[in-house]
Amino acid sequence: MPHVEDLLRPELADIKPYLPTAGEFRVRLDANEAPPLFGPEVGARLAEAFARVRLDRYPDATSVELRTALAARLGVEPEEVLLGVGSDEIITFLLTAFARPRRGSEPPAILTTTPTFVMYRLSARLRGERVVEVPLDAEWDLAEESLLRGIDVSEPHLIFIASPNNPTGTMATRSRLERVIEAAEGSLVVIDEAYVNYAERDQLELFRRYDNVVILRTLSKIGFAALRVGWLVGPKKLVAELDKVRPPYNMNGVSQALATVVVRDLWHDVTHLIDRVKGERARLAAELGTLAALGVTPSDANFLWVKTERPAQEVFEALSARGVLVRSFHASGGRLARQLRITVGTSEENDELTQCLRDLA
Repeated sequence: MPHVEDLLRPELADIKPYLPTAGEFRVRLDANEAPPLFGPEVGARLAEAFARVRLDRYPDATSVELRTALAARLGVEPEEVLLGVGSDEIITFLLTAFARPRRGSEPPAILTTTPTFVMYRLSARLRGERVVEVPLDAEWDLAEESLLRGIDVSEPHLIFIASPNNPTGTMATRSRLERVIEAAEGSLVVIDEAYVNYAERDQLELFRRYDNVVILRTLSKIGFAALRVGWLVGPKKLVAELDKVRPPYNMNGVSQALATVVVRDLWHDVTHLIDRVKGERARLAAELGTLAALGVTPSDANFLWVKTERPAQEVFEALSARGVLVRSFHASGGRLARQLRITVGTSEENDELTQCLRDLA
């Protein structure tokens, strides 16, 4: 007799759930969250918005008020905005909508870089889709020629490019990105700008210049991770088709209400937070740069990509023993075996991290 387990997708056998590191740590600099820098007046405004939410009613199924606020902030139209429970849900919308095989029953392919945000690969594999990963170059930028070959060979439905990239913090060189877009006429290029608020430029106008480009953004990295609000900006016709994949009432009423206040009324406070994080990023990078055992990649995100002279696992474990949690990529091996990703925290947290690293030197 067959068992229920026999009906599960075979891909599940070698996939681990996406879970944060468990345990109590005095300083957590592993998840790329923004530090708690907002004043009490921001909390008061959000509490007022929460008090007005009807918890006994379903939320607005179309999230029209939040989409309108985002569109006004971005200079686009509300019909060009699609909301999701973080960028993660929008990634699943895209993978579901673009699951049509190119030939016969051949599973569709997605193309992305490595290292990059793990959910592109994980979400695609969970759906039985092929994943083609192209390593970044020695400076953690797009390996242009390799990407072009990957497009030609795999004919991907979707191409995911994070810029700034997670975990490296690097922006894609604009000319390389545009050449990839132009070479991928038969693919949708998804530019993930989750960390773009910390960069000196963005790529939003590319969705106007190219009809095969959409942009992803989120509130998660700029102080509101708990709201789980992400969005896609793209052509109206494509957004309308993707909206058919979206579950009903996917955006809860509390997140809609609070995110609308953030985007419409509290953006000055968000900008102030971003500026403070960028200042701390520069200070932390300079401090770590004085340690001979470390190398710091210039960052356009709210974290630093740090190369360690010792194996990254050793440094990670030594920091953890001192109550400081960062993210290590040693399990991936190769050139990642000596790489740490360190979120920019408060001044006090950054000072404690720096002292711990000095003690380990």
